[in-house]
Amino acid sequence: MTDADPLAGPPESPIDAFDHDRHMRRALELAREAADRGDEPFGSVLVRDDEVVAEASNRVHTDDDLRRHPELDLASLAVRRDDPDERARTVMYTSTEPCPMCAGGLRRAGLARIVYAVGSDEVAAFTGRPVPDVRSAEILGDQTEVIGPLANGAGRAVHEEYGWDDRRTRE
Repeated sequence: MTDADPLAGPPESPIDAFDHDRHMRRALELAREAADRGDEPFGSVLVRDDEVVAEASNRVHTDDDLRRHPELDLASLAVRRDDPDERARTVMYTSTEPCPMCAGGLRRAGLARIVYAVGSDEVAAFTGRPVPDVRSAEILGDQTEVIGPLANGAGRAVHEEYGWDDRRTRE
């Protein structure tokens, strides 16, 4: 990935030393898989000790459930499966900045960090939907660090390949 790494610099904590490019690439692969399946192009991974511990992709259309955003699925899984100390050492890499609904679930999960490729303002431009009134950092900021964009060019390419403009004209 060629975009500047907003996480670059000397590691200050163990999560700073994670292989950010590898994890973001996987989140973007999951976004492409979602699009290939008929869902919108969103994918996420949970990483602890620099290893993926869970992954999810959007399933809103294929499951006919508006809650099936990957960020919310993984937040729910983390709360059910992991203790608070484990969650506090976990990073979510996600293709797109979490929406307010997902950010609310992520706040409950108490992850260490959320790293996204494409901002919600950019997604609004792709989709023709309004920019959310509140961004994920405002919901998570005092508890979970929100960093992005990372690998923005690669993330934008996923949305461009999806063809939001063509889909809007068919709706």
